[in-house]
Amino acid sequence: MVVTSGRYRPVQTSKEAAMRDFVEHALELLLRHDMAGFAGLWAEDGVLEFPFAGPGYPKRVEGRDAIREYLRDYPNLLDIREVTAKTVHETTEPGVVVAEFTVAGVVVATQRPYELSYIAVITVEDGEIRSYRDYWSPQAAADILGGADELTAAFSD
Repeated sequence: MVVTSGRYRPVQTSKEAAMRDFVEHALELLLRHDMAGFAGLWAEDGVLEFPFAGPGYPKRVEGRDAIREYLRDYPNLLDIREVTAKTVHETTEPGVVVAEFTVAGVVVATQRPYELSYIAVITVEDGEIRSYRDYWSPQAAADILGGADELTAAFSD
């Protein structure tokens, strides 16, 4: 895999392998707490969406710069230490993959362990994320962080 000018360039040639490699690279950036690198995978006008977002939580973040700002303090909230499960599903839609993954780590403020599962529908075009729909459980995240107020405070301005 090669990253140049914010664009991801997979070494593998098959589209399926390239998409799996892309997801692997994105998860590796999260494990390294490289949120700038993770946000750098988005297209300049790419979108991060949260279809299950609750009240007080953003449903949509638009543009690479806004996504970078949104993700900037994530490692100060959750210390991701491992990916405990991962499945990447190919789709019939070119450039679209569904990734199921579970991450484990520590809530930074409390040092309590956590484990949370996600499903992401990712659309990649020209080596950049155009759309990332992040399906996760706000209730599970609130439980991990100590309540709904803590969840809202953690992810809102």
